[in-house]
Amino acid sequence: MAPNLECRMYEAKYPQVDAAVMIQVNSIDDENGAYVSLLEYNNMEGFIPVTELSNRRLRSIHKHVKVGRIEPSLVFKVDETKGYVDLSKRRLSPEDIQACDDKYNKSKLVHSIMRHVAETVNIDLEELYVNIAWPLYKKYGHAAEAFKIIATDSDLVLDSLAPAVSEEVKECLIKNIRRRMPVQPLRIRADIDVTCYHFDGVVHIKDALRRAEAAGNDECPVKVKLIAPPRYVVTTQTLDKKQGISILSEAIKACKEAIEKSKGKLVVKEVPRVVSEVEDKMHADQEKNEGVMSSGDEGEEEEEEDTGLGDVDVENAGQGIIVD
Repeated sequence: MAPNLECRMYEAKYPQVDAAVMIQVNSIDDENGAYVSLLEYNNMEGFIPVTELSNRRLRSIHKHVKVGRIEPSLVFKVDETKGYVDLSKRRLSPEDIQACDDKYNKSKLVHSIMRHVAETVNIDLEELYVNIAWPLYKKYGHAAEAFKIIATDSDLVLDSLAPAVSEEVKECLIKNIRRRMPVQPLRIRADIDVTCYHFDGVVHIKDALRRAEAAGNDECPVKVKLIAPPRYVVTTQTLDKKQGISILSEAIKACKEAIEKSKGKLVVKEVPRVVSEVEDKMHADQEKNEGVMSSGDEGEEEEEEDTGLGDVDVENAGQGIIVD
C-alpha cells in the first residue's frame, strides 16, 4: 500500500496569532475577502477579510489579491474549535515578509527531502516528521539547520534520534540531504614537527611527507605545507568529518613511521581537528607572520595554500637539520 505523503510542516496543528505564514489564494469573494490555503499547514483553509487586505481604501479587491498567488500573510485570529484561521495582509511589516520568506523556503526544502524519503522507504510522511523533523525543529530552531550538520557530520545529529529511526531511513535521509543541500567541505588540519639530524635528512623528511600525502584519496586528498622549520601543517577537505580525521591520522602515522626509520622524529603539536573559516584565516595570518620572521632578509611571505609538497623545497626543509 502506498504511504500517506501528506503532512503539515510543523508540529503545531495551527499557527500562532501574530505569526507570518505563507499562503496561496484559492478564490476571491468580491464582497467579503479571499479564501486561501496555508501552505505550511497541509493546505489548511484560511480567510483574509476584505478589511485586512490594505490600509488604503479599496477600489478593487483584485488589485490586492490574485487567485494562485503565493505570498506571506499575518495570522490575527485562530479558532481551533471551528478550524478557522483569519489572516491579514495590511498588518504585515517588511521584516515579517522577509522572515516568512526565509522560513518558508527552508521549510519547503525540508519538506521536499522528507517527502522523498517517505516515498523511497515506503513510510507515512507524518511518521517521519514525528521521529525526525519535529524533534529537530525543537532542538535546532529549524530542521534545515540540523540538515546542514547532517550533511557533514550525520552521527552528531542522527544518533540522538535512535532507536526511533532505522538505518535504512538514516541512509536515505543522508543521501537526499547531501544531494539537495550541497555544502562547503569541512577543512581539517593537524600541526606536526618533523626533524631528521642525520645524513640526507632533507631527503628523508621529504620522503616522509610524501608518505603522508599518499595516505589521502580522491574524496579526501591530503596536502602538506611548510610553515617554518620544523613545523608543517597537514590538511584535507571533505564532507565527512570522521573520514577526514581518520585520513589525517593515518597520514601522520605513515609519515611518523617513515621518518623514524631514517632515525628522525615526528611530534604532533595539534591533533587532526575541524577548523572554521575564521580559525583558518587566523592560522593563515599567523603562519604568514611566522614565514616572514623565518625568512629573514629574503622577505619571503607565504599564506597557507593547498599546494602540497611543491612548497616543501630542499633549502627550506633543510633548515635546522644537522648533518653528521
